[in-house]
Amino acid sequence: MSAALTSQLRARPGVIRLVEDGAPHITVRVQLYEVWDMVRVQASPREPVLSVKVRALQALDPQADFHDDYVMKLNGFEVLDENASLADAGAVDGSSFLMAYRRRRPIKYPA
Repeated sequence: MSAALTSQLRARPGVIRLVEDGAPHITVRVQLYEVWDMVRVQASPREPVLSVKVRALQALDPQADFHDDYVMKLNGFEVLDENASLADAGAVDGSSFLMAYRRRRPIKYPA
């Protein structure tokens, strides 16, 4: 499957751009697990994971209080150093990050 195809699957229309037009970039997807929604982000491979996380969180859950309440996962593993670049974290063009709450939340069943 090509990176161009995977960057279009099940994502909101539009792209969050963290890079100037014409500059080298990769496109990654960020899915916020709890809301079942996803955005595409174009960024330099040298862009810190944290800045991608913050911008994606602003788009996916504007009511979120703190980005520290969420973790970013790539290939099933938590990105422990969010100040590392996308490339250093292992992201390539077409990679998908999963963003999820850091701690489990209780399930509330209707009465």
